[in-house]
Amino acid sequence: MKSVLIADDHTLIREALCDLFSSQEDFEVCGDAENGQEAIEMAQVLRPDLIVLDLSMPVMNGIEAAGALRQLTPETPIIVFSEYSDVFSEQVARSEGISGLASKTEPVSVLLYKARAVLYHTADGFLSPNQRKEQ
Repeated sequence: MKSVLIADDHTLIREALCDLFSSQEDFEVCGDAENGQEAIEMAQVLRPDLIVLDLSMPVMNGIEAAGALRQLTPETPIIVFSEYSDVFSEQVARSEGISGLASKTEPVSVLLYKARAVLYHTADGFLSPNQRKEQ
């Protein structure tokens, strides 16, 4: 079972993500944060297997949090789950140590696919299931 830390400033989205991951047999939610600073503090204590970050959050956004998390927990994959992921290039994401991008406009199955891909090293977290089939 893989532990997941979820950070999103919108309560309903955060709760929905917690429910989504908790409903999967191979995931458990170890914590949820309202902003990047909370995510960093929680990650240091909880040591999750995966961190799911929103880009746009108060106090500390997802990019800043990802950079700090990369320094503190370099082995933990980070997926950015945001409605703004399309303005965020894959190259910039990789340079910040982000393992994958998922858009809030995609079906949640894509987020789960990417989470499993980066955790089990079956695929790149930047590719959707359809893109992977095309390769």
